[in-house]
Amino acid sequence: MEGNEALALSETAPLTPETKTSPPLPPPPPPSSSLKLILFLAPLVLVSVLVSFLVPKDFVQDFRSSLLFRSSSSIVQTRGGARVASAPSPSVDFASVKKEACVNASAPSRSAAPESQDKAGADISDAIGTRKYTKLERLEAGLQMARTAIRAAKRGNQSDLAEDKDYMPAGPMYWHGKAFHRSYLEMEKRLKIYIYGEGEPPVFHDGPIKGILATEGYFINQLEMDTRFVTGDPEKAHLFFLSFSITHLIRYVYVVDSHDWGPMRRTITDYVRVISEKYPYWNRSLGADHFMLACHDWGPEISFSVPNLYNNSIRALCNANTSERFNPSRDVSIPEINLPKGDLKGLTGGPPPSKRDILAFFAGGGDHGPIRPILIKHWENKDRDMEVHQYLPQGVDYYQMLRRAKYCLCPSGYEVASPRIGEALHTGCVPVLLKSGYAAPFGDVLNWEAFSVTVPVEDIPNLKNILTRISTRRYLTLQRRGVQIRRHFVVNFPPERYDMYHMILHSIWLRRLNLRIRDEQQAE
Repeated sequence: MEGNEALALSETAPLTPETKTSPPLPPPPPPSSSLKLILFLAPLVLVSVLVSFLVPKDFVQDFRSSLLFRSSSSIVQTRGGARVASAPSPSVDFASVKKEACVNASAPSRSAAPESQDKAGADISDAIGTRKYTKLERLEAGLQMARTAIRAAKRGNQSDLAEDKDYMPAGPMYWHGKAFHRSYLEMEKRLKIYIYGEGEPPVFHDGPIKGILATEGYFINQLEMDTRFVTGDPEKAHLFFLSFSITHLIRYVYVVDSHDWGPMRRTITDYVRVISEKYPYWNRSLGADHFMLACHDWGPEISFSVPNLYNNSIRALCNANTSERFNPSRDVSIPEINLPKGDLKGLTGGPPPSKRDILAFFAGGGDHGPIRPILIKHWENKDRDMEVHQYLPQGVDYYQMLRRAKYCLCPSGYEVASPRIGEALHTGCVPVLLKSGYAAPFGDVLNWEAFSVTVPVEDIPNLKNILTRISTRRYLTLQRRGVQIRRHFVVNFPPERYDMYHMILHSIWLRRLNLRIRDEQQAE
């Protein structure tokens, strides 16, 4: 037996000196529970330490809470209707912070092993992307970045604003030239508009291209052909355009002298009903990210046909009359430009101030609205310095009179807008606004007091004294500034940067951002 056992042992494990003299060691005891806990927590503590060194302290929290969030996609009810809510300003520059974090996470660390750096980078990614964000949230995040950049420019913290080969807005004609410039560049970088395809021309997707209401048709037609700002994917759109023409609605739907607005109202009501049933975007925002444009003075009244169109949507109107419920904080005032032949060829430019021999000029129907009769009554054929006429004498050219005048009188008609404002700026004449309740075009950006004169209606009898008291130096300053900002009121085919088409787009862009360039104290 002993021999057999020795043979078996020698076949499985040859004897060594140690096995001959030492008994076999007992198995190691199992680790205690506290040791298990320490071994489990050690990698987590190491990762936490690495993350604290590799990433700025507030990066993950700020990036998640301020960048990818539901900002202006949230609709809030206000006294003036539902509005797109503006998000709070982020506390960090997300792009630079994210870049810094990525650089730091990929940089070698003297104290961290490569596998620990990889684990830390994975933890950062997990912390940032805890869920998949919707297209709308990402779109709104981009708008928040635009707001942040504009506010930085307004505070004078814009260090990367490169020279613009086309234009650098500067001077007292602008409420804040740098903020406007940054906002314009952000618009060019980000803005996308979706145009609903519903509706047939000429009421939809078309408009007048000649006459004093041509702004309406010009904008509609140019936007329909735009390939830069218009997108065919509504999921990428910041704004949705309701492409109907109030002027053509009146021309083709309204029965002349019927005084029946029912067919026009039903046309717009049915149009909004169709797009709200076919697409989710109108109901999603209650129309707050939709806009319409109209130059006819019936535009505001017809917009009342759809409550959310008036209460929530952005209305770009020539008839920007606050007494007719124009809301400057939501609506957009646009210029009324007369295009007798469909363009401005031969209608821009004028002689220097030294060649202008008339103090003030106006010609137009005296029975059009409540203000013109007052002007005609006090000044028609009363003073050779004040060329005021209901109708020009035979053989006298209207545009030549504009070029001879120092000041061009711009009284309201039945609507507060007047094509004479654009005509004055086009010909180098200083506009004199004779209006009440008028929100001047592009008022978010332009300081009208710096290049025009405003005279209250009650002061029309004293108009000549008011103009003659303006010093020569002041007049020259007003005239020069008007020439400088003329480009914002020019119609181009195709549109050019900073012209009227792009200024209208920019005004609507500001409403979508729900952001003010003009300070409250400036507005007073």
